[in-house]
Amino acid sequence: MRQVWVDADACPRNVMHFLRNNQARLGYSLWTVSTSNHMLSGEQHIAVDPEPQAVDMVIANRMQPADIVVTQDWGLAAIILGKQGLAIAPSGLVYTSERMPFMLEQRNLLARHRRGGGRTRGPAARTEADDLRFQQAFMKLLDSSYA
Repeated sequence: MRQVWVDADACPRNVMHFLRNNQARLGYSLWTVSTSNHMLSGEQHIAVDPEPQAVDMVIANRMQPADIVVTQDWGLAAIILGKQGLAIAPSGLVYTSERMPFMLEQRNLLARHRRGGGRTRGPAARTEADDLRFQQAFMKLLDSSYA
């Protein structure tokens, strides 16, 4: 059975709701991983100490090729792609090996800008269109049309 791993510390409620409500019907095993600061209920939940990258390391070490990982973390997405996994953001963006170098460079530039005192905008408010985009992209990943 294919497994779906969720970096649950920053996963929107609507995404979690969709994943939980559809796992039996769509035939995947759902795992959530979060720090102890963000405890979730669920049969297959892993809580880790609130150390930097702790959630990322648990997911990266436990996922298998062709598993799907839901994360907003571009660094974790790059690791997952390197391990032949599939990665999707809660916004519905499917991470690909082709676009990952650009995304990581952009992340590095923005981090340097912030360390230098610059400010960057946070994410836009979530919309129903975001929910629909995630659901459609997730269904394609389950069908392996991105694999």
